Amino acid sequence: MSLDVNIGMVSLGCAKNLVDTEIALGYLVQNGASLVDEPAEADVLIVNTCGFIGPAKEESIDTILEMAAYKRVGRCRGLIVTGCLSARYREELMNEIPEIDGLLGTGEMDELPSVVERVLTGMKVQTIRPEYFSYDDPELPRVLSDGGHSAYLKIAEGCSHACAFCVIPKIRGPLRSRAMEAILREAQGLAAQGVRELNIIAQDTTAYGTDQGGRSIGQLLAGLDQTVDVDWIRMLYAYPTTLTADVLAVMAEARRLLPYFDIPLQHAATSVLKAMHRPGDYQAQLGLIGQIRDAVPNAILRSSFIVGFPGETEEDFAELLRFLEEVQFHRVGIFVFSREEDTIAYDMPGQVPENIKQDRYERAMALQRGISLAHNQALLGQELDVLIEGLSTESDLVVVGRHSGQAPEVDGQVYLGSGSDKIGQIVRVRITDAHAYDLVGEIVERTG
Repeated sequence: MSLDVNIGMVSLGCAKNLVDTEIALGYLVQNGASLVDEPAEADVLIVNTCGFIGPAKEESIDTILEMAAYKRVGRCRGLIVTGCLSARYREELMNEIPEIDGLLGTGEMDELPSVVERVLTGMKVQTIRPEYFSYDDPELPRVLSDGGHSAYLKIAEGCSHACAFCVIPKIRGPLRSRAMEAILREAQGLAAQGVRELNIIAQDTTAYGTDQGGRSIGQLLAGLDQTVDVDWIRMLYAYPTTLTADVLAVMAEARRLLPYFDIPLQHAATSVLKAMHRPGDYQAQLGLIGQIRDAVPNAILRSSFIVGFPGETEEDFAELLRFLEEVQFHRVGIFVFSREEDTIAYDMPGQVPENIKQDRYERAMALQRGISLAHNQALLGQELDVLIEGLSTESDLVVVGRHSGQAPEVDGQVYLGSGSDKIGQIVRVRITDAHAYDLVGEIVERTG
């Protein structure tokens, strides 16, 4: 197949979705398509959607409608929608947005070239196949975004937990770990392309291998640390019950694996955790944090929490605030509960009014801002290694990067007054100013 067309693609949602977008682009380029950044220049526009919670669904719908406008004012001859939203609401999307020409789910990346070809002949195409996509193909194509100095490495797909608020297992299926050999091969290939930072992801990263037997996340992390020539390896989305002592031991001894712990705990009050179908309680979670800090004293801790879950009382919320104060996480994401169809929580009694949810969100964020600011102020005067990512969106005179304790997209950045010639490199930076989320610094020497 030879696709002599310009393709524009918008990727929404999480990093796992971004990997799928990059694979989809790989198949399109492999079949002769050209990629363009400006939607007005595209013959075919593709939106890879997110359908996880209400705000993400709204963003996906708004983006689809925005891209549909280019069928009138641009050169677009086809609009294709893929991803979680289309897998979840396929009939509604096709019926209510007639501008959509093609619709795929979450695992049809390799089908996109043929869908594009058919759409350009005037066909309306729906392709959501029952079998799962295999990420273990040694010839799996992928076009890296963000300059190629940082990349996500997906080690598994799906999730086998039954959290009461989450629809992901119904959209993406149960946990399916990739073959370790395939993961190591892809990681080594990314390193050979010049990637400096690998971010290890899955819906439940630390459950890797539990569906296969004989393999574990600890073994995989050790293999990556020993055989992949990158500067930083960061693990994201660790489930609390599978972040075990053997994993901590690997992280404590690793050369490239960063002491970064991203553990979505979701709450601290026992009654809320039980209603969420989540493990543990206040003391168990404190114990886990203590184990991490004992094993890896320089650990950077990140978590995420939901406020306004059905049945959450003011006392439960106060317990969450007390937990945040006691643990002193470096980074925290606070989310307002989103009532989603096809989840256990949708029909639970005790739904919390929106104004109370919003008030709790703002109070939790205010507390965490102070904690994060204190952590950042402790870095004043220190010298840190910073990966330079590019020019600031606010000014061409400012360069932005991240130190090893800042994960891409979800954490803050380091702002620098110079260094545009060092994009993609890791440099030594002295921190000169600190804010709640971001830092300001100056380059003192080049380290790589």
